[in-house]
Amino acid sequence: MKNPVILLSLLSFLSCGAAPARGPAARGSEPPAEAAPAPSVVAAAPEGTLASVPDVAEKAVKAVVNISTTRTEHIDPRMLPFYNDPFFRQFFGGPGMPRVPTERQERSLGSGVIVRKDGVILTNNHVVGDADEIEVTLHDGRTFEAEVVGTDPKSDVAVVRLKDGPKEDLPVLPFGDSSALRLGETVLAIGDPFGIGQTVTMGIVSATGRANLGIVDYEDFIQTDAAINPGNSGGALVNMKGELVGINTAIFSRSGGYQGIGFAIPSDMARAIMADLLGDGKVDRGFLGVMIQDLDEDLAQAMDLDTTEGVLVGDVTEDSPAAKAGVKRGDVILKFNGKPMKDTHELRMAVAEAGPGTPFTLEVLRDGRHKTLEGTLDRLEDEQPERIADKASALEGLTVGPLDEEARQHYEIPERIRDGVVVRDVEAGSRAARAGLREGDVILEVNRHPVSSVSDFEKEVAHGKGRTLLLVARGGATLFLVLPK
Repeated sequence: MKNPVILLSLLSFLSCGAAPARGPAARGSEPPAEAAPAPSVVAAAPEGTLASVPDVAEKAVKAVVNISTTRTEHIDPRMLPFYNDPFFRQFFGGPGMPRVPTERQERSLGSGVIVRKDGVILTNNHVVGDADEIEVTLHDGRTFEAEVVGTDPKSDVAVVRLKDGPKEDLPVLPFGDSSALRLGETVLAIGDPFGIGQTVTMGIVSATGRANLGIVDYEDFIQTDAAINPGNSGGALVNMKGELVGINTAIFSRSGGYQGIGFAIPSDMARAIMADLLGDGKVDRGFLGVMIQDLDEDLAQAMDLDTTEGVLVGDVTEDSPAAKAGVKRGDVILKFNGKPMKDTHELRMAVAEAGPGTPFTLEVLRDGRHKTLEGTLDRLEDEQPERIADKASALEGLTVGPLDEEARQHYEIPERIRDGVVVRDVEAGSRAARAGLREGDVILEVNRHPVSSVSDFEKEVAHGKGRTLLLVARGGATLFLVLPK
């Protein structure tokens, strides 16, 4: 029996037809004055917590809206079935022949959260990105046209604003402190999944700081088991104070539907991105200029380190802030601006959030000694991300050859790489393949000793005791791998 496929799914709901008709959202009747409030699910309610789940839901749901978008999809007739069939080809257009339409309208449903009285709404980039028309329906059934203020695909955050919507009577959901969320804390997920009206589900915070999921470039997700369904994208994750602590974004599923794992963008992150988008329409992130790797046991032992805490520098970009501060290949970054860095995710997010022009202090471990380096972050451009190296482990099944002119041309090896040996072959399914070595890699060092020939490589590997540390050039950067004895 085959293992079920696991999907990481963004939560938009698409259809080629019109969105379902909808009217004012249904409201429950008021409880009798004498009725006791429903018991809170929170055992020990923190200060400022509302009386009950119904109190939180009734207040928060008013600020959650339905977003309906229309976009034009361009169709290439050559991609249609039977295009090359002589009989059907006549229907694809030609002299004196009718042409197949090359455009079609697609409608999409999602959710959003009103966060300002002037009609500013937070949602997801994948909900409103590339939209030609945006229609927002409020909790009370009123419908307004909206426009995109700005989007940030790297985080999947977008900001839209009502064009001619009301001001003073708009319900607004206040921001909460997502950094204060605790595991097990009760939260509500509110959205408009299928255009039939707002829905509220309850769960707990299952985890924070979820990253490396491959959903977007910058990930720091809140994980929750509150039921989230397609169409909930851009909806609100709310704490028991009735505050916005997250923007619902994706689900982890075997079937495409909700299965107990949902992800939300922290409100602190969304709020900062919103400020940038409202300011100049783009997000400015900090840039340090390093190729970074997580430290595993093999790398730590090969480099004579007593811990796997910290971030290993595999390469330093020329003329970058890191290079100007004195960062060197092989340094282990322990702290950024006084905050310990446990892994690549923490460092990458800390640098990005600090922003360009921010002074930084790095505490690094170099050759067993602690050093403090200082500099100023630059602006992150699309072509210069903080790159995270592929993780590697055991290494075997490797064939290397000299770095001659033939190899240089065949593998397009830059001229600046003058020495080393070229990986000519990696046996499929071998330990080398599983480790991540690839054909065309150039091995520059073995155990921190440069190699310029195959004989140098073989000699250094033979002299290695236990694990052997390799420095590998790949794609214009370098990274460290470990070769077991």
